[in-house]
Amino acid sequence: MKKAWFPAIIFLAVIFTGWFLVVRFGKHLLKPNKQAPKVFSPIRPDDTFIQYWQMNGEPVMLLGGSNEDNLFQDSSYLKQLDLLKAAGGNYVRNTMSSRDEGNLWPFAMTKDSLYDLNKWNDTYWERFDTFLKNCAERDIVVQVELWATFDFYRDNWLKNPFNPKNNINYTAGRVHLPVEVNSHPVLTENSFFRSIPNSESNLRLLWFQQKYIDKLLSVSLKYPNVLYCMDNETSVTAEWGKFWSLYIKKLAREQGKEIYTTEMWDPWDLHHTAHRETSDHPEIYDFVDISQNNHNSGDEHWQNGIAVIERLKKNGMLRPLNNVKIYGNDGGRHQTTQNAIESFVRNVLFGAASARFHRPTSGQGINETAQHVIRSMRSYIEKCDFFHGQPIDSILLSKEKNEAWCRAIPGREYTVFFPDGGEIILSLPDNIGNVTIEWLDILNAQWREKSEKKVKNGELPLTAPDKKNQLAFIKIK
Repeated sequence: MKKAWFPAIIFLAVIFTGWFLVVRFGKHLLKPNKQAPKVFSPIRPDDTFIQYWQMNGEPVMLLGGSNEDNLFQDSSYLKQLDLLKAAGGNYVRNTMSSRDEGNLWPFAMTKDSLYDLNKWNDTYWERFDTFLKNCAERDIVVQVELWATFDFYRDNWLKNPFNPKNNINYTAGRVHLPVEVNSHPVLTENSFFRSIPNSESNLRLLWFQQKYIDKLLSVSLKYPNVLYCMDNETSVTAEWGKFWSLYIKKLAREQGKEIYTTEMWDPWDLHHTAHRETSDHPEIYDFVDISQNNHNSGDEHWQNGIAVIERLKKNGMLRPLNNVKIYGNDGGRHQTTQNAIESFVRNVLFGAASARFHRPTSGQGINETAQHVIRSMRSYIEKCDFFHGQPIDSILLSKEKNEAWCRAIPGREYTVFFPDGGEIILSLPDNIGNVTIEWLDILNAQWREKSEKKVKNGELPLTAPDKKNQLAFIKIK
């Protein structure tokens, strides 16, 4: 009898010992589970604050800067992404451009040193894929430009694979393309941009253009952090951008994806009728790129942005306004460093959905100045009830030209930006007693100690504590 029970007792003892060890010491004895992969909710317009973007279920302001337009072609882009992320940034531009020295083109080359538009340069597309993956891992949104306008003119056209003299797939006579285009893109003398059915219906050329876009989408649709712009500073017919915007959106939907598109026009004046081809057509374009407004400065820059927002509201077409390039760099071709700083801050305050510093030498890129401004504006956005705010200049009494600009939630909180010192009177409701004031030194990314002031007769005098780039955040007690 004893012999019959003995094995059973041993078996139960082993089971109990194993259970005890797992419960008591399991975390030491068992291998830890791998961390679950990060889920990145696709970028899309926010449900509540429809002029802003939403990411991971929350409204988000896109802030950025980088040293290249075609960032995926830059060997230092990982360093730039990490600098941007550390500063609170989350937005970069990526033109599909190959015009710089050392850049790759998307097509494979034959033994005769000509391109074959039916074959791909795998390294180019792997580079693009890895770039989008690295951005997604950092919650950085990429605004991709499909057609890099300046790649199709002057010296850049001479080496472009689509140029008939550079490929084995067609002749200049077959596709009606010039082998030389010596003019600026604003003159639109390259018929490359008239291939679509609503224009010259150059179907042979269009076939290879379509193959290129299909390949691009086969990579980019894998990632949830991509916005799409058709062109860079275009002056061609609106039918071109419309064709490609509708095409890629249909292609995405066929694969169960929703993507968002825009067009970037060349005119600096947002009142130019060309910009209406984007702003007045939400059925074609899901957001409006107003980057060219950043050639302007001061009150003109501010009022232009607000005017577009107000017009979109009146027409029931309000949606995000993006700035993928903010100009300004001392010694560069366009505007000054101070203009870049001011434009960045004003874009945030008047209600644009994104702000990104253009590449050097036309912009700040991701230099120290850019990092400080991005860090400052992210800190400000996180401190206030940002998405409920609106631009309000009428409450700035005794304001001089270009002296200050205001964003507010009336009766709750107010933000006033002084680019170059100054003193104004902030008009507040009569029933307000005390307020708290915090000053942000934008170029040092530092907040001064909070102070308290009494409001008399609904007026609060404000004097910038330093000469340059000070932001006052006022909260009603």
